[in-house]
Amino acid sequence: MPLARIDLAADTPAEHVSAISEVVYDAMISTANVPAHDKFQIINRHARDELVYPAEGYLGIAYTPGIVFVQITWNAGRSIEVKKAFYKAIAEGIHARTGISQQNVWISLIDVKREDWSFGNGEMQYAPQD
Repeated sequence: MPLARIDLAADTPAEHVSAISEVVYDAMISTANVPAHDKFQIINRHARDELVYPAEGYLGIAYTPGIVFVQITWNAGRSIEVKKAFYKAIAEGIHARTGISQQNVWISLIDVKREDWSFGNGEMQYAPQD
């Protein structure tokens, strides 16, 4: 049930976009216990001036115009250890498959309740059981 939003530079090669998409999905399955076929992603390409980050860096991390923003909305309840492993799998996987620096992989998680989703038909598929 995760929704991944991936934002990157407009000039990112198509093969890198595809690789980033797959890395995020693979990390969900391998580290966060997301079921197979549960792949919902929105990928946006932006002009360089639409990706804003601190040019002087932040927390000792230096960024470049090749920054990739990954935001995942998913069900709450995963442990800190799972989240750490998830961050690492994404950063390492993107670097391994594209050469993008791990420092340029920025990730945010949004935890929501199970009932905060509708997968279609105007229904709450994960409604609380009475």
